[in-house]
Amino acid sequence: MDSSELKTTIDMAMLELDDRQVGALEDGVARLLEYFASMAAIDVEGVEPTTHALVSSNRVRPDRRERDTDPDEILENAPDLEDRFIAIPNVL
Repeated sequence: MDSSELKTTIDMAMLELDDRQVGALEDGVARLLEYFASMAAIDVEGVEPTTHALVSSNRVRPDRRERDTDPDEILENAPDLEDRFIAIPNVL
């Protein structure tokens, strides 16, 4: 990323940076781009995508019907009702 691209990015992000901060950002961006380039060089052919490096199986339970729920039973357990609706306190 050259200086003009970085300046455009700073302007688009509506950041107000002094010369020292711009220099530090340039250094940080350069390090990130070097790191990304090294990552792009890694052969990942045959590696399955994952959401976490340590997860060996999907933690999401399968969808299955446990039991039918009777709406009247739910309403009987509600602390407060308005007609056939469960009343909840206003948040705001």
